[in-house]
Amino acid sequence: MTGRVIKYADNVSTDAIIAGKYTKTLDFQELAAHAMEDLDPHFHEKLTQRNIIAAGHYFGCGSSREQAPIALRTAGVACILAKDFSRIFFRNAINVGLCIAECDTDLIDDGDEITYVPGDGKVVNHTKSMEIPVLGLPQIMVDILEAGGLQPYLKSRNGSMEE
Repeated sequence: MTGRVIKYADNVSTDAIIAGKYTKTLDFQELAAHAMEDLDPHFHEKLTQRNIIAAGHYFGCGSSREQAPIALRTAGVACILAKDFSRIFFRNAINVGLCIAECDTDLIDDGDEITYVPGDGKVVNHTKSMEIPVLGLPQIMVDILEAGGLQPYLKSRNGSMEE
């Protein structure tokens, strides 16, 4: 996937991604409409031209709510790059089919054009003409992302995680 970056700092919590008051709904479009509103009131305007988030350390910290990656994916975020993620957010993102990767985001600035292919081992920053190594994902996580999330992955295999 190729896109332009919206850059955030360290410790973006699930509460900043989607406020708790919105987590009572099962309407994904409603969640998406409120994504990042407390952290960045211009988030949805930015998403019209940029669809990749780059952040610092511990993206998705806080509560374990699955609504956070669902809200971002439904809003149109194609990928999140961060130095590291809360482990629960990381797994929830994979499970809902939201592409994420760990890399040195100090090498990525707001507005940079980048390409990332899950399992490829690198992010290409076209703006800076450089490759940034990415912490590899296990093949099963790449397969889950390619399927669009855990449910489609399991459905395509008749409910089995085995090859």
